[in-house]
Amino acid sequence: MRHHAELALPGAVIGAVAGLMAGGLTLLAGRPVGWAAVSALALALPLGILGAGYGLLTGQGVIRLGVFAPAGLYWLAGFPLARLAQETAAGLTLTGEVVLAGGVAGFLGYQAMVSLGFAIGFVWLHERLMPYWLLRLRGHNPYARELLDRYVAHAEVLRSAAGRRRTRKGARR
Repeated sequence: MRHHAELALPGAVIGAVAGLMAGGLTLLAGRPVGWAAVSALALALPLGILGAGYGLLTGQGVIRLGVFAPAGLYWLAGFPLARLAQETAAGLTLTGEVVLAGGVAGFLGYQAMVSLGFAIGFVWLHERLMPYWLLRLRGHNPYARELLDRYVAHAEVLRSAAGRRRTRKGARR
């Protein structure tokens, strides 16, 4: 169980930090500090849980490295649900009611569109931070060692493809 939790940690941290950043945006929108804190925590928790799930799915090979579509689909479902949880928790905590702009369908539809931008940023961060984390874990965590091997193999494929492109460009000149 500990080995899986270690693979989930980077995604959980990225998701939670993204959720906490919502508090800063809420402050920029002119809301009081208490409102921003509730909003940040209400989004940090579900995004942290979803980020951990992403790390576990990546570790199990369900979400392949370097391929955006599975990650995009994951966040296409997950991000709107996280935002719905945030709006529900914050609304009930702060005002005693939940008001969703455009109703539930309109709200979820808009969040689905926004989710792909979130997914791009999340995947970019995750794929840059995770290999360094795996280097620390590889000595005692067999799942981390296996995932690190997949990262290395993926990097070698990319390097090889880049070398072939350079060779073809040089041959045309």
